[in-house]
Amino acid sequence: MEKVMSEETKNKLAHDLGFGEKVDDGDWSDVTTGEVGSMVREAIKRGEQAMAEEARANGKAHQNAE
Repeated sequence: MEKVMSEETKNKLAHDLGFGEKVDDGDWSDVTTGEVGSMVREAIKRGEQAMAEEARANGKAHQNAE
């Protein structure tokens, strides 16, 4: 199965969301389903923000090319 998120990204999200100490040893068994859900929602939010920023940047570049 293909990885969707790198370990680095997962660890950063866990730390940003306040439960990084649970995964510092590489063991994710203490992470709750609620925490995993929070990670997924945050990852989607960040991905959408990155796509919007890229679209804005591409739009500005396109406008400047005219």
